[in-house]
Amino acid sequence: MSAAKRWAEAYERAWRAGDGDAAAALYAEDCVFRSHPFRELEDARAYMRRVVPEADAPEVWFGEPVEEGDVAAVEWWALLVEPNGTKSTIAGLHRMRFGADGLVAEARDYWHLEPGHRAPPTEWGR
Repeated sequence: MSAAKRWAEAYERAWRAGDGDAAAALYAEDCVFRSHPFRELEDARAYMRRVVPEADAPEVWFGEPVEEGDVAAVEWWALLVEPNGTKSTIAGLHRMRFGADGLVAEARDYWHLEPGHRAPPTEWGR
């Protein structure tokens, strides 16, 4: 199984479980990480530990990775529920480069958040 496929399966499990530590363990300690194109660089592990438990997602989908060498991109989609019951949908793409150890050495996300719940379209994630 490729590093990107392993990452997608492990991240999906972590997100569904709200397990920030499991998500953080997928990233190298010195990972170069940007959680959105307009944000500053962040500590990937700290970000995962903070955001994954907060992002209550009853439904999460990951598309098939697109890979070339040690670089991959994976689409993701999730239905979120805020603590106050507000529902939203977030969809994005995680672009990453893997180190020799199989951990994510560099990553950036592109995503968009919409009010309400929407399932991905049928052609999504391929």
